[in-house]
Amino acid sequence: MSSGLAVLCLLLLHTGAQGFGILPGDSLNHLEITERAILNVTVQVCRALAQAEGTDFTIPAEPFAAEAVAVACGAPQSAKSFRQAITFITLRNIRVDIRHALNASFHFDDEMFIQGRKIIADGVVAVKASNKQENFEAARQKLGEICHPLQDFYSHSNWVELGNKLPNSNLIRSDTSIGNIAEKSRATCRNCDGDDCRNNILADIKEEGILVSGYFSVVPLVSTKPKGKCSHGGAVDQTSKIEPKGGINKDTFDASHGYLHTDAANLAIAATSELLEDIRGAAGDRPFLQMMGISKGSSKALCFVIDTTKSMSDDIATVANVTSFIINSEVGTENEPALYIFVPFNDPDFGPLIKTTDPKVFKTVIDSLSASGGGDEEELSLSGLQLALASAPSNSEIFLFTDAGAKDKHLKSTVIALIERTQSVVNFMISTLPSRRRRRDDSQQQHSRIKESDAQLYRDLAQASGGQVIEVTKSELPVAISMITESSSSSLVTLLQAARSPGRADTFTFIVDETVINPTVYITGRSVTFTLISPSGKSQQSSDATGSLITASQSVGNFITLRLTKEAGQWEVKMVSNNSYTLKVIGQSPVDFLFDFVEISQGPFKGFDVLDTRPQAGVNGSLLVSLTGTDSGTVTEVALVESSGSEEIKGVVEPQGGGNFLVQVDRMPPVAFVVRVRGRVDGVTAKTSVIFQRQSSTNFRPSNLTITADSNSILIPGQPFSVPFSVMTDGTEGNFTIRATNNRRFDSTYPSSLLVEAGNSTNGTVTLSAPLNTPSGTDVTLTIEAEAPGGKDTNYVVLRVTVINTVTDFTHPVCQLLSLQSNCSENCSLLMWELSVQVTDGADGTGVDRVSLKQGNGTMNTSLAVGNENITLVSYNASCCSPDMELLVVDRVGNVGTCFYTLRERPPEAISFSTKVIQSPLLCLSIVVLGLHILTELGIQ
Repeated sequence: MSSGLAVLCLLLLHTGAQGFGILPGDSLNHLEITERAILNVTVQVCRALAQAEGTDFTIPAEPFAAEAVAVACGAPQSAKSFRQAITFITLRNIRVDIRHALNASFHFDDEMFIQGRKIIADGVVAVKASNKQENFEAARQKLGEICHPLQDFYSHSNWVELGNKLPNSNLIRSDTSIGNIAEKSRATCRNCDGDDCRNNILADIKEEGILVSGYFSVVPLVSTKPKGKCSHGGAVDQTSKIEPKGGINKDTFDASHGYLHTDAANLAIAATSELLEDIRGAAGDRPFLQMMGISKGSSKALCFVIDTTKSMSDDIATVANVTSFIINSEVGTENEPALYIFVPFNDPDFGPLIKTTDPKVFKTVIDSLSASGGGDEEELSLSGLQLALASAPSNSEIFLFTDAGAKDKHLKSTVIALIERTQSVVNFMISTLPSRRRRRDDSQQQHSRIKESDAQLYRDLAQASGGQVIEVTKSELPVAISMITESSSSSLVTLLQAARSPGRADTFTFIVDETVINPTVYITGRSVTFTLISPSGKSQQSSDATGSLITASQSVGNFITLRLTKEAGQWEVKMVSNNSYTLKVIGQSPVDFLFDFVEISQGPFKGFDVLDTRPQAGVNGSLLVSLTGTDSGTVTEVALVESSGSEEIKGVVEPQGGGNFLVQVDRMPPVAFVVRVRGRVDGVTAKTSVIFQRQSSTNFRPSNLTITADSNSILIPGQPFSVPFSVMTDGTEGNFTIRATNNRRFDSTYPSSLLVEAGNSTNGTVTLSAPLNTPSGTDVTLTIEAEAPGGKDTNYVVLRVTVINTVTDFTHPVCQLLSLQSNCSENCSLLMWELSVQVTDGADGTGVDRVSLKQGNGTMNTSLAVGNENITLVSYNASCCSPDMELLVVDRVGNVGTCFYTLRERPPEAISFSTKVIQSPLLCLSIVVLGLHILTELGIQ
């Protein structure tokens, strides 16, 4: 067994697995199965990259944790984004049981094998297409959705009972058979012997290898299960009370076939790993890690939204200089952005969005910008911002540059919705001219600023996101940019954030713990004074330039930054101003938190579903909080704190395992609020533990409206795509304004208003249409909003949809050995061997997209065959001391094949050598699962 295979065996043997439920318990659940597979495959990817780059790799200690894996991958700064990606994928997996509980196709119930496999195979196509377009969040969403039916196959079918020791690899393909499926008229089960269902599957079904699954229904209707068919089983399943009674599911240890739960769970882990390996092969190792939130530099995106009208010429030049500085100083460091995004806007247009992982490409784009046009005082700034928010990763930081107001103010609520959903920070850099910005008459030389109403709009958006509105002259802009970007870091955390409008005197406290470095205070506002008080009781006023608490300070326009001395404990800041102001305290620390508002399922399947909308005001609610950057931390308190006041509502914290905590509050605040988390981390210093406090940057607004929508997440170009939605209110009734926008500007239709009565829901439909030439993998963000009469209340739902062109190529590329030459002897270091291979994708294939060296220490070159671009020629030569090589070949729709060649099958003195070709990228995992099963049968854990 190769060293790589041995390592993978160890990974799967030490999964620490415990079922197919949703919530933690004695059995392994979907969350644990998915997370174990992700961690296992990610370790293998990082190990392979380290091996290819000639660097050391240390396998993290068991059981794997996201933080330890990120460190092992040489990307400790990615621990938070890696944990976020895992959580996102697992919650989308769980959502299937909440939103598609009774759809048999999503669970392989009712012998829906063809339909279930289609969901998986179509999803695989979508994941690969999204990755190719670098739309990683869309890829994660679809990946989570298809992991659920894939895992359920092993618990709900009789695959395990048939004696299979390996995953069914054909579940992730559309062009092959997944097995001999039982006819609808064929009996498959007998009654269980009381509670003993070990032998309820008919003998002839097992002998002939017939694939069956259990029927399921929560309604006691005889017609739901054909005569003689197996049932799913369990208290909820009403078909299990109809002969043949009992069931065959292996969801938990106490299920009908619970004695096979461990076997089914291990196969589900292996099958999920197999799926991830296939996606990895199509994407490549680095893009796969990006999908998982891991990058060599910062996991964050550098995102600029820039006004390109003529008056912005100087600003654009400044941005170009700053971009060059950031790129030159951060490339190769842990703060290098993982993604670069640029969106231009002016009037009457905005976009296109440019997204790249290549800093050189981004720098070229910025350097080539030119300013022109601009006929009035306002531009399409919110349209540009909407496009950026819909396309940037969650938790991004966005910088918008303009010297004008917004012409598209109607998008304010849409932009706030996207801010809340993505939890991104938006900073507005507002510059002014010493002379009139738009001269209607060249003789007019009076000073001009953005109107107060426009400035307030930007302040509202910045406050919603936890960003800043920095108002400076154009000559001051370079200083302002450097002040705010110098604190950008992959490990940035928020310790405190507050706003007061109108301004008033107030006192704020925040905790700096031992893990925090570079604590920094941001203040925006005019005529603001303050007093800082340290944990030791020392104080320093804003007028005191000689105090010991502030190590560095800068001020420009309405913006002040203060770098504090490092002193652990509770700080106090007393603010005094009659003008509006904002206060934000940040620092750098590995310890942070992620959270989502969730809804506890009230149906037969226990669990929680992430809200795509605002939480409902005035009623109880729930959050799922995850700690990041520590495997020894715990959450002790979660509070919802008024953004512009002091009231707070504390929740009840329930540990869920794996660094996750379910928080339940008895009442959602009636006004905008932030989330504050306090907790404890053990073993950070010589002390027993460290007490920490973190706060969300994003402000959230509750609503008395409920808006729900759900739809297929794959859109086919040229075909109408319908999204049904419903609106309900517990407050004001009447005609509600409806708005539906999408970031691709696809044609859409929807009702402009709906009549909604209190306590009742009203339905509507949004219909989208993508042009035929839309690239496969295009990510569409659809925001549907409902606004109460008079604008007193709003709510929204945000959906992510992927455009997929029809795929007909499901076969992987193949290799044909053209020649192999060698005269290797016992002294292998002095001799070489070489081979040439022809790679093709078949007559009906889409063509070879990429050929790479998966294994081998030699030199590989590729070229297109003369006169035939459908043939790729590969030449390879290596030392005789490296007798193995493996090619990874991918076609244009992501079908993956591998071709393995070795000199090992004959003795070194032989003149000619045989070549072994393996064209199954999943063989390794299959062997691992086989070994795992054998060890389990022998009782070795």
